[in-house]
Amino acid sequence: MATITKKELVDRIAQENGITQSTVKTIIQHFLDEIVSELAKNNRLEFRDFGIFEVREAAPRTGQNPKTLEKIEVPAKRVAKFKMGRIMRERVNAKAGKKR
Repeated sequence: MATITKKELVDRIAQENGITQSTVKTIIQHFLDEIVSELAKNNRLEFRDFGIFEVREAAPRTGQNPKTLEKIEVPAKRVAKFKMGRIMRERVNAKAGKKR
């Protein structure tokens, strides 16, 4: 397993499509900013066959400090969730099946 950075994706897309890295970086960053902006408005984003981004409310709960074992109250919060779409799920599972 490898970690791929945004810069590596930008470089790959720019090279494969004959576009400047600056242009690709601007487009990708704008796309990511728009996702964050829509999630902040509590909107759901659906990219057919890729996946769905949405915000959900995480309920308040009682947690525990692992060092002191002291009980602490964790307040409710909003969290971003992602659910894989069909094509992504098929490709990820196909890759996982080959490694076993």
